[in-house]
Amino acid sequence: MQSDSQQQLTQQDALAQCVQAIKGTSFAQKLVNYIALIVEFDCAVVLACRVNKHPIYLFDSIEKQRELLFQRYLTNSFVNDPFYSELVSKAEEGVFRLADIASHQDELTFKVYQQQFYTHTGWTDELSICTNIGNGRSIVIYLGLLSNNQRFSALQKQQLIAHFNLIKALCSQHWGSQKLLLNQFNSSVTGQLIENALTSFANQQLTQREHQVACLIVQGCDSADIASQLGIALGTVKNHRKRIYAQLNVASLSEFFRLFLNHLMLTK
Repeated sequence: MQSDSQQQLTQQDALAQCVQAIKGTSFAQKLVNYIALIVEFDCAVVLACRVNKHPIYLFDSIEKQRELLFQRYLTNSFVNDPFYSELVSKAEEGVFRLADIASHQDELTFKVYQQQFYTHTGWTDELSICTNIGNGRSIVIYLGLLSNNQRFSALQKQQLIAHFNLIKALCSQHWGSQKLLLNQFNSSVTGQLIENALTSFANQQLTQREHQVACLIVQGCDSADIASQLGIALGTVKNHRKRIYAQLNVASLSEFFRLFLNHLMLTK
């Protein structure tokens, strides 16, 4: 729901704050504040998505069971996310309610996803704003409701559709030409916490270059992304990943994410 500070803002004020925050670290928070003045919701997640790649976390306002976002969704559950499979994989954009998407999903797959994410996080309904920003990348803004008697209405969807071109333009201006890295874009308390965790994660076991690679893996980058980001050969990245896994005694990406999550929970 909207906070008192959000209610005191007008849409025009919130939009002005979004524009001022473009290329800055508070943009995602300002964008979510603006959207909260259009429709009411309880929590939000902002991800950068690419086909056949792990999503890159950019922002969230989840308070309950938020560790599942890192432990399950970003490691493997995202492939069963009806919004991801229906929108990102097909490069569609717009405003979509869960009711619009669920009917197109395999019933068993969707039931598994409900058990993995909705049941454990307490989300009862979801609405997604998906906008393409070029180079096969999409910004997906997930809005969630937590009350059993609440659902996103067709009117709320239409209200967001009326603002979609503006939201798309804001996302394109901010993220379109940027490297999509978590710690460059989120100045919230959560973002600062994760940035601190990235800085200290396994820094005693790994070399400086291995630590750079590990931090990029955590943020959703695959080996090709990392090679491009660091300006090194793909084979070099793969060798670094093997050594990182060996040094940290993990055998898979899921185990690697869980290790980072445990570190995150202890970070101050």
